[in-house]
Amino acid sequence: METEFDIQLSNLVNYLSLLKMTQTYAIVETGGKQYKVAPGQKIDVDRLETAEGEDIELSKVLIIADEKDTIIGSPTIDGAKVTATCLGEEKGDKVIVFKYKPKVRYRRKKGHRQLYSRLEIKEIVKPGEAATTKTTRKKKTATGGKS
Repeated sequence: METEFDIQLSNLVNYLSLLKMTQTYAIVETGGKQYKVAPGQKIDVDRLETAEGEDIELSKVLIIADEKDTIIGSPTIDGAKVTATCLGEEKGDKVIVFKYKPKVRYRRKKGHRQLYSRLEIKEIVKPGEAATTKTTRKKKTATGGKS
């Protein structure tokens, strides 16, 4: 006899897959690596030449999916982009490179820390959609008066 709290494994797998699809996500490529991103997410990518607080457009979008449809590019989706804000740079964990040759007293120890840029994903723009942009006001210039 099955109660309301008993859930079959197959139903649970289907339910979890539906939960994952409730949010729009995209797969983008930057720095030769692919990242699955969603709006509001923070990711670390290989260092980009951007200042902190600057907006970035990632145009190599491979897949965009939401609860309604999935758009797959070949290899990228034309007109799609992901906008993000750079939150600064960080160094990754130290990697030790140790070279050793037995019997000849050859030992070399070297460390390396990769630089990463932290990005916060703002929005995912599908092809044909317009990006939601904030309207910026131009500064008023002083007119009249003595020159």
